[in-house]
Amino acid sequence: MKKICLILTLGTFLSFSSKAQELKAFKVDVSMGYAIPGGSGAKGGILFAIEPKYSVMPALSVGLRMEGAIIARFGGWDQDGNATDGAVKASGSYLATADYYLRSNYSFRPFVGAGMGIYSIAAAEINSSAESISSGSKFGGMIRAGVELSHFRLGLEYNLVPQTEFSGYNAAGDPATIQSKNGYIGIKLGVCIGGGRKSSNK
Repeated sequence: MKKICLILTLGTFLSFSSKAQELKAFKVDVSMGYAIPGGSGAKGGILFAIEPKYSVMPALSVGLRMEGAIIARFGGWDQDGNATDGAVKASGSYLATADYYLRSNYSFRPFVGAGMGIYSIAAAEINSSAESISSGSKFGGMIRAGVELSHFRLGLEYNLVPQTEFSGYNAAGDPATIQSKNGYIGIKLGVCIGGGRKSSNK
């Protein structure tokens, strides 16, 4: 019985290993998309990301996402209680990521993933006054889901970034501490450079 269990275990391991060799371990995801910030008064814009990744097993890859997003942050209110517009600025992020693939079919691989790291928050000038919201860095996280179709990738990401506080005016025109949301949703379409099957015709 012990020999049979050992043979079955070894056979399962070899079968798993052979499947692991079907796909190249290293690839780079290059994506563009639209960034949707949270909070009233904020305006969305474009984003661009590069993410080198390595498959530690067939269903799991780890990587480093480097992303830039152009977003207008909320600028608060003026002394008359009117909402002010924040100037559009670019900010960046550097996240350690992990993706888990729900299917092994290379032509259709849905995935879920997460990441955490540093978000660099750009300064935002308030158009209606000389004030500005200072820049800085925040530790945050990201969750995502999507699908890879051979060398193409479509994903939806939610970036969880702590809020920024600054001195300004509330909607009644009184001095107050205002909170500006930094989190945003990213809708992305990209290509996977590398990866793929190891056969010569891929």
